[in-house]
Amino acid sequence: MGKGPLSGVRVIELAGIGPGPFAAMLLADLGAEVIRVDRAAAASKGGGFAATDFTNRGKRSIAVDLKSEQGKEVVLRLAERSDVLLEGFRPGVTERLGIGPDECLARNPMLVYGRMTGWGQEGPLSQSAGHDVGYIAITGALHAIGRAGGPPQVPMNLLGDFAGGSMYLIVGVLAALLEAKVSGRGQVVDAAIVDGTAHLSTFIHAFLAGGMWRDERGVNMLDTGAPWYDVYETADGKHMAVGAIEPQFYAEFVRLLGLQNEDLPAQHDRDGWPELRERFAAAFKARTRDEWAEVFLPSDACVAPVLSLKEATEHPYNTERGVFVAQGGHLQPAPAPRFSRTPAEVEGLPVRPGVNSRDILTDLGFDDVEGLLSSGAVAQA
Repeated sequence: MGKGPLSGVRVIELAGIGPGPFAAMLLADLGAEVIRVDRAAAASKGGGFAATDFTNRGKRSIAVDLKSEQGKEVVLRLAERSDVLLEGFRPGVTERLGIGPDECLARNPMLVYGRMTGWGQEGPLSQSAGHDVGYIAITGALHAIGRAGGPPQVPMNLLGDFAGGSMYLIVGVLAALLEAKVSGRGQVVDAAIVDGTAHLSTFIHAFLAGGMWRDERGVNMLDTGAPWYDVYETADGKHMAVGAIEPQFYAEFVRLLGLQNEDLPAQHDRDGWPELRERFAAAFKARTRDEWAEVFLPSDACVAPVLSLKEATEHPYNTERGVFVAQGGHLQPAPAPRFSRTPAEVEGLPVRPGVNSRDILTDLGFDDVEGLLSSGAVAQA
């Protein structure tokens, strides 16, 4: 069990992919005891991606045949003795397995039952398959990302799965845990990626409603439309990121770029933006990325080098702060946020399916542990 602010909280994670495991990892990072319920068949598989699946760090795993009566009883007994259960199946699947909210809350009325889906538990698309790119498409967020005259640009799966999905599931679970301490009753948290992604765009909708945003790509202040909020290629083919919005930061940016004595169009003169972009681009092409980084960091110009994933783990600003930590011979993102009194930490290597099955069954007080294992209802890796 971890030492962070969630120490003492037990979470059951029904194994899935993407946003569900990441949400459970975040809870583990913050000190919760996370027991991952893997499929029984997964216990016989080893190696491969499992060894470096960092979303399974800090957890324990039991491998269960969810379609067996004995396996169902194992999950229900886990629910009895836990604070949170997380699942990311299609709507109705856990109900058909006999481990849905009604069954689990009957065993443990204070349980918080967190459900992670793309389209939500109800609605015309709730039974449809989907992935991040479709979820962010239907919320309007994908349409807004990209350059003028070009197609929408896919922001990996960070915006939908992990920001609109995992983080909203965590917010909901923590809020429900707090409420349960007052009411003595748990509840179901329905976290849909479409809901979370739409909610993330509240700021942009406010701009749109106020006439400060055009419903087009690449023509607005924060979407590469403004020349002072964009990326520029350097002499070595790499890039610098510029976000010099406020006038004092813009002035510092222009000064450090070496254009303070040039006759430039005004910052907010849209007619002058094409010229500004050309002048900025020409200036950046005169030096390499790392040379520009020396010029701009640290400063109030709001300019930073665009680093690769590997470069980011080695950059001195990140290493000094400990943004990435080494575990098992691999660098991985450190837990966030940070706490003054109950610090979060990475505990252990990524858990392999079923490695803790016997111990977990013993902890749950099952009399016939070996019988459960020999029957196949539970598998030990």
